[in-house]
Amino acid sequence: MKRVLMTATVPSMIGQFNMNNIKLLQELGYTIDVACNFDDYSVWNEERIKKFESELKELKIKKINISFSRSPKNIKNIINSYKQIKQLLNDKNYSLVHTHTPISSFITRLAYKKSNIYGTCKMIYTAHGFHFFKGNNPFKNFVFRNIEKIAAKYTNVLITINNEDYIAAKKFKLKKSGTVEYVPGVGIDIDKINLIKENKIQLCEELNIPKDAILILSVGELNANKNHKIVIEILPELPNNVHYLMCGDGQLKEQHERLAKKLHVSDRLHFLGYRKDVIKIMKSCDIFVFPSKREGLSVALMEAMACGLPCVVSKIRGNEDLIENEKGGYCVDLENESFNIYINKILELDLSRSMAAFNYNKVSNYSIKKVNLKMREIYERNE
Repeated sequence: MKRVLMTATVPSMIGQFNMNNIKLLQELGYTIDVACNFDDYSVWNEERIKKFESELKELKIKKINISFSRSPKNIKNIINSYKQIKQLLNDKNYSLVHTHTPISSFITRLAYKKSNIYGTCKMIYTAHGFHFFKGNNPFKNFVFRNIEKIAAKYTNVLITINNEDYIAAKKFKLKKSGTVEYVPGVGIDIDKINLIKENKIQLCEELNIPKDAILILSVGELNANKNHKIVIEILPELPNNVHYLMCGDGQLKEQHERLAKKLHVSDRLHFLGYRKDVIKIMKSCDIFVFPSKREGLSVALMEAMACGLPCVVSKIRGNEDLIENEKGGYCVDLENESFNIYINKILELDLSRSMAAFNYNKVSNYSIKKVNLKMREIYERNE
């Protein structure tokens, strides 16, 4: 029996970005175990995690709770999760491990090196965005680069999803005969997106917004990295009929509410929370705004492109792979430029239609069909 272990720090990484990989592995005849911290509610709440557990059960996938932490400072959890993963690897005769997210992947690969299956089991690591990158703190870059460099030695396949990470990973020494691969993200289902219709009138009625309002949208967890703050700060500099919608939950919601109140734009800021109809919302909006400080290759941004939205994004790794300046939108230097300049430019010059068409055509290179072909080839090569 072929058995594979898939690990990540939190369940959302598997549920949102790896269900297609799970389907591929099942088609290839693997029995699958999923190991992550099912008690971590920082991204998904308890109800959503319980639903995901039921989905795994229906697929006959065993869930294994590991006390991974999202914080590298939580030494106790790091030690405990290392012991748990090492024991799991020693107890199960896995022929393949596919690991995700930096902390859990580092721990998984260290435990794998010390396990009794190191010589017989293949290790695949998908880097969804290295924690060292251009513009980051030099000391943090030094630390995270060396952490990745160490763990790479215990890796058969290192998958990167953007050009900057691919170039960096090519400098690492992998396990004997190991390879660095480029896969264009986790893929988006363009055919499915095409079937969903917009309904701006309904959305405006739901949020009590004038029907002729301009809607700008961000999608993502409400945390410091997603950087919604800088969009709220420029709302007063945008026309009064521009409303800012945010899909996602997170710890910074109250902080954002206070900022909006201070700037007298509370009536133009709308928190939509976690939504299952994100694509419909995207198709009902006018501009997608994505000011993150760090990304790998954003699914939300690719979906916005497939929905035909012009995009104003931070000039960072991953975003620059997707958005071409003045063609599909604008990449904004977070240190020296302001988002309102480019949002206003799109509105004033009526660039939405041409940018929408450009983005829709470009994002076809990141379809789930193309990603699945590449991932199947990687899995088959490492059976």
